Amino acid sequence: MGLFAEVFSMLNGHRCRYVVVGGLAAVLHGHSRMTADIDLAVDLDTDEAAKVLRALEELGMQPRMPVDFADFLSPEARRQWKTDKNMIVFSLHHPDNPLLSVDLFIENPIAFAELWERAEEMTLDGLSLKVASISDLIRLKQMAGRAQDLQDIAYLEKILNERQ
Repeated sequence: MGLFAEVFSMLNGHRCRYVVVGGLAAVLHGHSRMTADIDLAVDLDTDEAAKVLRALEELGMQPRMPVDFADFLSPEARRQWKTDKNMIVFSLHHPDNPLLSVDLFIENPIAFAELWERAEEMTLDGLSLKVASISDLIRLKQMAGRAQDLQDIAYLEKILNERQ
């Protein structure tokens, strides 16, 4: 997980409000599967989102699409991306490291305050992370509904049942 530690170290250093979702969250909950990126739900309040962008920009991350980094801070721009481009996430990559990719939800499918409140504190490479609860993760994956998400749901439900 060392590849991801640099991202979380920078986000934590900037005191960013984020919740890990997606494949990495499933892995952190105990589902053995490969994941190629970091999916994050972030606090979309302008000041909070600006901290996330500063942290990722300092790492050298760049938007995959030809837009200004700061456009993410505009609710109007995000709405337009959703409407015109059918975007769900703002994808960032590192030009010198093709393995490093971060996706930020442009609109949180579950209210951020709810995700944050129910998130589990976990540790990765000595760093504290907020990871979506299994129940929220299942809900997010049901919304996405892709084949991989459906497979993840089966494993996550098994993990959830074993914990009870």
